[in-house]
Amino acid sequence: MRFLIGMILFSSIHAGAQWKSFELSPRGDTLNRVDQQGKRQGPWFISVPELRGERAYEEQGHFVDNQKDGGWMKFSPEGILIAEEQYRWGLLNGLQKYYTPFGGLVRTESWRALDPKNPFETVLVYDLNDPNKIVGSVVVKNEGASFRHGLFTYYDPRTGKVEERLEYVMNRLKEELGGAGGTTLQPIDPRAKPAYLPSVDSLGNKKVSKPPEVQEHEKKNSGKKSVRVRDGTTGGN
Repeated sequence: MRFLIGMILFSSIHAGAQWKSFELSPRGDTLNRVDQQGKRQGPWFISVPELRGERAYEEQGHFVDNQKDGGWMKFSPEGILIAEEQYRWGLLNGLQKYYTPFGGLVRTESWRALDPKNPFETVLVYDLNDPNKIVGSVVVKNEGASFRHGLFTYYDPRTGKVEERLEYVMNRLKEELGGAGGTTLQPIDPRAKPAYLPSVDSLGNKKVSKPPEVQEHEKKNSGKKSVRVRDGTTGGN
């Protein structure tokens, strides 16, 4: 019996030694764990007080190396579900759902997170007149943020009727990119390696080499009179 008690005590001390701090749930599960490097790990329960007119709420989900990961849920102080969010690399990623404090669905959002380990990402460029036709690619700097990418749908929370739909492509409305007829643009894969990367000149200044599509076009049209081409940007430039 003494041996059994000693083993249980040793196991408890050993489990606690893995964490810098943690809390116990009523069932004895470890919550809000912080490892020896000060990183939040595993299941967490967070209570956020009311601040500057913003309602208080509680949220629960998982951390991986101090970053939110997977599904997270938010609740009102009364225990009503007010948000279902998905995370990757600590950033919003995938389908998000938001509700009123009374439980009615307000909107759904679609987000795309980019891997912070990749300093640059390849973004495909589409023909303004044919959103299914890829005409090239450009490399953009990864700022370590998520992008609106996909449908944002707004509902009447009382009836569930759709009031508005907006479609985004990497933070820009599809209409701004020349999309038409409701055709879905080919998704951008954030895991894809860039077609080309910026190089550095002798002074240490970054310079971006031209993509293969542009090089081929210039080769075929060398010596011809240049023509200004629409690139899909907006504004009074």
